[in-house]
Amino acid sequence: MAIKRHIPNTITCCNLFSGCIACVMALEGSFITALLFIVLGATFDFFDGMVARLLKVSSPLGVQMDSLADDVTFGLAPAAIVFSFMRTLPLPAFLLPVGDYLPYYAFLIAVFSAIRLAKFNIDTRQKSTFIGLPTPANALFWASLVAGLGGWITELNAGWLFMMGLITLFSYLLVSNIAMFSLKFKSLRWRSNKIRYIFLMCSLPMLALGIGAAVAIIAWYLVLSIALHIRKNMA
Repeated sequence: MAIKRHIPNTITCCNLFSGCIACVMALEGSFITALLFIVLGATFDFFDGMVARLLKVSSPLGVQMDSLADDVTFGLAPAAIVFSFMRTLPLPAFLLPVGDYLPYYAFLIAVFSAIRLAKFNIDTRQKSTFIGLPTPANALFWASLVAGLGGWITELNAGWLFMMGLITLFSYLLVSNIAMFSLKFKSLRWRSNKIRYIFLMCSLPMLALGIGAAVAIIAWYLVLSIALHIRKNMA
């Protein structure tokens, strides 16, 4: 019985371990490997809660460990990826004196991810929907963007401005009050899962984009969620 109680927390620790490796890979410039470890961490994150419910061994300790692990894997790791990538971007002459400091803006991703996770822990509204962008989706967006589209961003005349603008936008989305649908299915019926089915069916062709697929999929998720949020508020 004692062993069973520790299984979910062990899976959470695997998530944390994956996030730590992703951070190291990010700082070494191995962005694809960092992306793979974030995906691995997301897999562990998906199963730890499920296993805890199946074994009926959920605990307050597990909840706190889950948030701490998530901020490393889905907060610090993507921030480290963006930080490492921004250090390679060309800068205009007028920004060269502050060029060494601009990449640190990336760590706002980790800060706002921590705020997002803390809000999730105390917000009773987030049982069937999310309020604000989920941290795993945010992490997959950034890791996929750098690993898959980093070359394109580097060729932009203002790649640094593009990145800083996205960091600002996604930091806001993490802590916003925008309702975003969950992918958890309570049944397989079309009527109660119509939005989820539409999202998944439209996302499947995007997988053909390869490493950068998560950028398109998360963007589609945001567009659909924001449209539903606006529609609900106008009703």
